[in-house]
Amino acid sequence: MKSHQGGRVVVVLLIGIIALVYQSTSPPPPKLCGSPGGPPVTGPRVTLRDGRHLAYNEYGVSRETAKYKIVFVHGFSSCRFDESLYHQELFEELKIYMVTFDRPGYGESDPDPKRTIKSLALDMEELADKLELGSKFYLIGYSMGQQGAWGSLKYIPHRLAGVALIAPVVNYWWSSFPTNLSWEAYKLQPRQDQFAVGVSHYAPWLVYWWNTQKWFPCSSVISGKPNFSASDWDLVFKLRSDGSPTPIPTRKDYVRQQGLAESIFKDMKVGFGKWEFDPMEIENPFPENNGSVHLWMGDEDGLVPVTLQRYIAKKLPWIHYHELSGVGHLLPNYDGKKAAILKSLLLGEY
Repeated sequence: MKSHQGGRVVVVLLIGIIALVYQSTSPPPPKLCGSPGGPPVTGPRVTLRDGRHLAYNEYGVSRETAKYKIVFVHGFSSCRFDESLYHQELFEELKIYMVTFDRPGYGESDPDPKRTIKSLALDMEELADKLELGSKFYLIGYSMGQQGAWGSLKYIPHRLAGVALIAPVVNYWWSSFPTNLSWEAYKLQPRQDQFAVGVSHYAPWLVYWWNTQKWFPCSSVISGKPNFSASDWDLVFKLRSDGSPTPIPTRKDYVRQQGLAESIFKDMKVGFGKWEFDPMEIENPFPENNGSVHLWMGDEDGLVPVTLQRYIAKKLPWIHYHELSGVGHLLPNYDGKKAAILKSLLLGEY
């Protein structure tokens, strides 16, 4: 009799442990904007093919008068209010229109539980169509926004007039990387980021738990202490002291208001998970030189290894590679870099 009771106790304890583990690894459902009890909708949104909404923001001259139309893809833990590439004088001089948008799950854009690199590219194509940007448009992806840039080069190259990747985050498991090169670059990350990125790739079901538990340090970016270079931190101090907007994502509450699972944690799963393709196997989207692709990288970037960007540039000789000395991950905010990025993409000045 006692043995049966002991067995029941063990079973109950196991069920309890399993329930606790499941609860700790299962995030709460997202709080959809505009839903009862959810965050309000405060800006314009388009309705996509599957009923989801994509929130956007517009910069520069009007769509009707613009000579150049750009879709900008924000980075990790950022949003549609990212002004990294906005240059008022140049936008007016060249008649540039730029639309930024909250990627799915961020800000006021509905989450996409099935989000992939391809689905993001199709979202951007549909956004461009909804806003009537024409048959072709320029695209700029910053940092983790590389998901949109590489995805567009793979899935909608016929819609592109030109592309710029700025300090694009790399996936250490892209098959074209030599194992020794990617491993050396991987080890350059702070230990906490090695674990956070590794969990995102090998155990994506643990991403929520890993970045919310209190036993081990989570991603340095999520914790608000990114592995910026000394030059980046000097720039942050300068921007803050002269009253300019800080380049560090500041609208944390807005960015994550629908929940962590479908915004920043989904980003980690998609960005560092198994991709449907290897970017280094993409063919030249402009074989007739009717457009160009640029990759901008600072040699002091503390978040993204410059060694891997150099390898990508060698594998894809049709990419115009710009490596800047003494520049970190906040590349667009260094003096003159916004204008250089825009002029190289739009005017071919490189």
